[in-house]
Amino acid sequence: MRLYLLALNPTDSVAGGFLPAAAHLGLDVTLLTDQPGAHRGHYPGVEVLACDVRDFRAVITRVSTHHTPDGVFTNSDHLQVQAALVADYFGLPGKSWQAALRAKDKAQMRRHLSAVGADAVWSRELAPGQDPAVLTGLDVPYPCVVKPREGVASEDVVLVEDPEDLVLRCKEIQARRADAALVVEEYLTGELCTLETLGDGRTRHVLGGFHTDVSPPPYFIEQGLTFVAAHPEPLVGQVLAQLDALGIGFGACHTEFMVDEGRARIIEVNYRAIGDQCDLLLAQLLDIPLFEYILRTHLGESLPTDLGARADGAARLAYPCAERSGTLTVAPAASDLLVDGVQLTYRPLREVGERHALYCNNRDYLGVLRAIGAGQDTVDRVVADFLAAQRWEITP
Repeated sequence: MRLYLLALNPTDSVAGGFLPAAAHLGLDVTLLTDQPGAHRGHYPGVEVLACDVRDFRAVITRVSTHHTPDGVFTNSDHLQVQAALVADYFGLPGKSWQAALRAKDKAQMRRHLSAVGADAVWSRELAPGQDPAVLTGLDVPYPCVVKPREGVASEDVVLVEDPEDLVLRCKEIQARRADAALVVEEYLTGELCTLETLGDGRTRHVLGGFHTDVSPPPYFIEQGLTFVAAHPEPLVGQVLAQLDALGIGFGACHTEFMVDEGRARIIEVNYRAIGDQCDLLLAQLLDIPLFEYILRTHLGESLPTDLGARADGAARLAYPCAERSGTLTVAPAASDLLVDGVQLTYRPLREVGERHALYCNNRDYLGVLRAIGAGQDTVDRVVADFLAAQRWEITP
């Protein structure tokens, strides 16, 4: 069977999850990307073809002039609509392109949820190049959040306190992203959580979720996540109802939501598996072939009614972050350890000698630490001890 995998830059999810899963399933994989050189270096045994994957018409042409497809898949935030349209064109299983668009376009998500009565969050859209001064004439609820309409990884997401700050922040983002539309929306307070789901269009499984530690305002850098086997049922029900309203239920979905006084309100929906190596941890923690299940849904197979997931584990991820710009001069190497029954996996995300600006988002990650054990207290202690024993030094 031939699987076409659409990708932009190389990711840990593809390298460590989906490609090994495809190999285990015996699939022939053709990876379509606009960065073929980068992928050939990462996956020497995989067929990689150059393609303008942001244009669904170019993808249809590339597939039509190659091998007959049995499945079309992507784990990229930016390519869900394209993959859905291509799958639909060839009559293959896939996501609704309308639902994929609602998830990717944060302004459209807000409009749709409000229109169907699922949730109402104050939100306005600023078109590319539009003067942000127009916002000062609106009844903006301060503090509010500014973010790119189709952004990822907390990039250019910022809390603003007043009209002057709002205009300034919008202009700063526009200077970096001239072609990007922005969203200004109500600041949702409470505890940041995630819900991880997997469905085949008929059956939907809740895989659990995470509690997320976020940096102090005005930025929203995810600094660590603690696994939650089961959020309270009323909260899960609220989130699932909003996902249903968006039409989301096929394949993997990573939903971020705030909890305040028993109410769950969606921050954003990422219609793909959770990233930043959380998906790798989730598959190991639950002890299920998660990536294979995801690919099987895109090949038209039904999910089992019971995934056989373990529910007795505890886990945490931590992301040491750069606190200033400069060159990374000292950092720990990759390691795999067993400490007091806790499996620790550390992977660097920057090489020693690399120079970076300070981004104030997830691009500031220096590495990722995954920890899995039997008890949360022990996991948390081992993680804290490991991080305290390491050194990361950045030279201006």
